[in-house]
Amino acid sequence: MSTFEQNALVSTETTLREYVSTGVMALGAVLFLASWVVLFQWVGESTPVLGVDLFALFGVLLLAMAVGIAGVGVASRVGYVSASPSRSAGLVVGVLFGGIGFAVGGLAASQTFGLGTVGWVAAALAFGGATTALAVGPREDVGSTFPPALFLAFLGALFVTGTVDLGWSWSPTDISATFVGSVMVPVLTVVGSLVGSWSAAKARAGFGTQGRESGAFYLIRLSVFGMLGVLALLVGFIVKNGSETALTNSHFGFDGHIDLPGRLFGVSLPDWTIPFFDVQVPFVTNVSQSLFIDVPGLAPAILGTLWLVLGAMLFAVPLGLAAAIFLAEYTESRLFRQVVEIATNGLWSTPSIVFGLFGLAFLVPRFGGGKSLISGQLVLGFMLLPLVVITSYESIKAVPDEYRDASAALGVTQWQTIKSAVLPAAMPGVITGVILGVGRIAGETAPLLLVYGGPPFSSQQPNVLSKFQFTSSPPFVSNTALMDAGSALPYQLYTSITSGRLPGQGAPFTVQEFGWGTALVLLVVVLGLYAIGIASRIYFRRKLYNE
Repeated sequence: MSTFEQNALVSTETTLREYVSTGVMALGAVLFLASWVVLFQWVGESTPVLGVDLFALFGVLLLAMAVGIAGVGVASRVGYVSASPSRSAGLVVGVLFGGIGFAVGGLAASQTFGLGTVGWVAAALAFGGATTALAVGPREDVGSTFPPALFLAFLGALFVTGTVDLGWSWSPTDISATFVGSVMVPVLTVVGSLVGSWSAAKARAGFGTQGRESGAFYLIRLSVFGMLGVLALLVGFIVKNGSETALTNSHFGFDGHIDLPGRLFGVSLPDWTIPFFDVQVPFVTNVSQSLFIDVPGLAPAILGTLWLVLGAMLFAVPLGLAAAIFLAEYTESRLFRQVVEIATNGLWSTPSIVFGLFGLAFLVPRFGGGKSLISGQLVLGFMLLPLVVITSYESIKAVPDEYRDASAALGVTQWQTIKSAVLPAAMPGVITGVILGVGRIAGETAPLLLVYGGPPFSSQQPNVLSKFQFTSSPPFVSNTALMDAGSALPYQLYTSITSGRLPGQGAPFTVQEFGWGTALVLLVVVLGLYAIGIASRIYFRRKLYNE
């Protein structure tokens, strides 16, 4: 009978600890997401929630997290709930909260009490040392809960009392910067939510080795979730600011029609009108020309971007794939492979402006001395080439040797083995590298400023296909469109914002609105290129595994 009661009591205590810790973790996740929503201006800082000021609500929730964390720590220390804490929270925790204590103590001493350098340094060291001792000295259930609880309570008190609110600002005398409440409150809330969630995750697992692992993993998961959330908010922010401009005078509807003839092959037929879905987006199909036309568009910039990417891929992908095959399948010198790997990694890390300077100094003089489409294609191709080599080489090396052995057992040549067995297996990895590279070069601006950029508001589209001419003398094929300067979406975005043009009464929207619309179209184009690459990768993967 007594054994049954003891087990039931332990089960109840563990559930209570888990409930409180899970609630704190849930509050931390809500604050983390809400802070990023405020930073990206999806919700106004002055928006009341349930009749409470938003920043004051942040403070209340931080205080609730502090109470929950401290309560779990006290309950564990007095034995009210079961846990298995270590003798100390560890030096890493002590250094972390010691640093926070040093910063808080130093700022309070210098900014609030006006102490000099000696005074604030002494106060910061004293406060940081005390926080470190509080984290390292007691048992883990106290050292991992009380410093976070004090930090969260401090932040919550600042927000609830209005000490740091929407109208707050701070301009340090030693640096030329101003910190405003509309930014600092969400940022500090993000930090507080991470600290509180980490402490609650440790408490939920009962501290000890399992608690430290649980806290680290939860912090990583929350950070990854936050990163994905920030990316989603960034995309949403661009869509929100650019959609109105991009859809100016757009039309979608079933009002288009095709009229069929009343007679066909000498036979009288009734007149037929077949409706079809009509899509008109002038911002995409019109030329730029200037901001003072009815709806300035991005057609030349869109086509310029696509031709730049296509030319870069035609140059870099075959050359990079061939180099990767040679390195992985034919080269026997390990030193040579290491040198090539170092060189390609270094080239991929090289700033894009360096490639632009190379194009300006080496390519532009050899293509008529002026900016041209082919110069831009080659420069972006050189930027794409290192990543294609790196990813293709690693993908080919990752193909199991069983593929090669099985092919060689059939008596085929090495090249036939590579072509029929190795490359199909490596193709998904190769396409992944190309996707990553295209995503980079499609948004590059600096090289285009030097080797391709034409007028800020171009009125001519790059008609590459219609400009091919065949001659009887070398080079036998010419194309004047490849020798012309033009526009691309990132170049258009940069030049339109920095052109200094101020629209008058005839402009449908401002320079900033035009820039947001251009950014949205650029995002759609890049995502479209990603989608094509991902679909190609899925196709080759299914073909490889006969799905």
